[in-house]
Amino acid sequence: YQRDPMLKRDGFEDILEERRNSSDLKYALRCYAPVLYKGVTPCKANMLKNIVLQSDQLRYVINQVSQESGEAPDIIQEEASVILEEMAHRLQISTVRFFAFALSKAFKTLFQHVCVNEEGIQRLQQAIQEHPVVLLPSHRSYMDFLLMSYILYTYDLALPVIAAGMDFMGMKFVGEMLRMSGAFFIRRSFGGDKLYWAVFSEYVKTMLRNGFAPIEFFLEGTRSRTCKSLTPKLGLLNIVIEPFFKGEVFDVNLVPISISYERILEESLYARELLGVPKPKESTSGLLKARRILSEDYGSIHVYFGQPVSVRSLAQGKVNRSTYNLFPRHIPRKPMEETQSFVNDTAYRIVRLQEDNMVLKPWVLMASLLLQNLEGMELSVLTEQTVWLRGLALSYAAFLDWPDHAPTAKVVSSSLALHRGLACVSGGRVSLVVGEPLGPVTPEEALFNRAVSVLSCASYRNQVLHVFLRPAMLAVAMHTAASSKKNEVYNCFSFLWDMFSNDFILCPGDTDFEEACYLLVKTGAVQMPQQDIVMTDIGQPTLSFFNGLLEPFLQGYQVVCRYLCEEASEGLTEKQYIPAVRSFAVKLILAGAFTSLSELF
Repeated sequence: YQRDPMLKRDGFEDILEERRNSSDLKYALRCYAPVLYKGVTPCKANMLKNIVLQSDQLRYVINQVSQESGEAPDIIQEEASVILEEMAHRLQISTVRFFAFALSKAFKTLFQHVCVNEEGIQRLQQAIQEHPVVLLPSHRSYMDFLLMSYILYTYDLALPVIAAGMDFMGMKFVGEMLRMSGAFFIRRSFGGDKLYWAVFSEYVKTMLRNGFAPIEFFLEGTRSRTCKSLTPKLGLLNIVIEPFFKGEVFDVNLVPISISYERILEESLYARELLGVPKPKESTSGLLKARRILSEDYGSIHVYFGQPVSVRSLAQGKVNRSTYNLFPRHIPRKPMEETQSFVNDTAYRIVRLQEDNMVLKPWVLMASLLLQNLEGMELSVLTEQTVWLRGLALSYAAFLDWPDHAPTAKVVSSSLALHRGLACVSGGRVSLVVGEPLGPVTPEEALFNRAVSVLSCASYRNQVLHVFLRPAMLAVAMHTAASSKKNEVYNCFSFLWDMFSNDFILCPGDTDFEEACYLLVKTGAVQMPQQDIVMTDIGQPTLSFFNGLLEPFLQGYQVVCRYLCEEASEGLTEKQYIPAVRSFAVKLILAGAFTSLSELF
């Protein structure tokens, strides 16, 4: 993957503007006639189930499971039918219209703007008519899949069928309504359940091969509680690409979609989850209790539909599809190594494209600065440094939404007003807000309250990490290398790359080191005489900021290493490990061993 240095991005339209000036009921009941893939007629849910149950692939697995278990094929067939009944969507336009009406009301209350790149919508409309389409949005909030269907309905595009976790199915009424608006429900893990996997994969592939509807799922597999991209999960991507490898479709279009929230609905919930507070169970009563968020202002949402990515073009010269002709297509086979490598590279490429088109608001820059100054900053200094950081971000091709012609002081004050639950101004100083305790608290409880504030703020800083990550890794490598020799710095950079490969989206084969050097030279922070990399006279502020940006992540690794060396016992399970490291970190912070809290939990 190579970022285009001359990256050109589309403009946005606010789809709520029309909703504020016309009837929501008329909008919900309007004529809805989307164009489908090659003009196919929408398939009724029962017909789709019959096609899946009668498929050669599923029949083969049913016979295989029957032989292995000793049970009659009819019994296994019935089990498959029950799995499919539990899983399948039952898309109904009446439910979609209800959601269109209800979400219009909710979105107008919650958000100032919902902005969509209409050129991306036009590209998607064309792609849907040509080849099967897979929609791949980023995943930061429960709101994501409702928002996606709402936008597609608004633009008269075919509604997607959406892979959703079983958690939602347990919600009375709401689970069924989600099913009737296009959700199909899957288990979080299948273990070695061969029959479940066969039913699931055949269901998805049948929808894809026949182009009944775009398929939508989240490559990251779950919401990112930290708001930085998670390393992609490959199971569903393998399934949707396989029909192309087997020659069952000419091509598959993968559409990366970037959903950017100015203020995240779940910000404090995520911070508490990261600190070990159990995630609330999805329930209808919980949804009703969450109505209080309707009194809050969550700013703007930007949804960017990226350029459709052709699997056929990507696979050219990388995958030999002729090997798929050597076996009957209905016999399940483990993907070959080159196929697996291709799917992995494709997944990382899509997540990088999602990152590139994430819209960043001024607050993410301010949060990045406040987290390096936990004792607080003078408002004038924060304003000045935000302007400096804005210039740096723009020179690194960040997709920044900065209000045109507005004075910087106004931009900063309006950002602070929107995020007043996280930061406040007192006596000309800006500092993070820490929840006030109702009575006496222990040092551990005080630290917990402080950590909630810091982690909530960190979720915004994390949104800009993909812009600064590579030059920041180079800055740390320069700081830690034994000399300024390029090969010494490169060795340190490679060590950091390996260490952070599960924390950030780093693709094997990318020229990250060269990109980092280019960006730091471009902004005048370093120069490269002969075989050296050295800081320039004006490079100190940039390199210092970048070192501070990655410091909490490095400290997190230090804590883990210290715990494993000093306190870990044999036979430690993963379930025990995370709370144990968290307790160890608390002990170190209370003892004054660390100053930064933002990644230690």
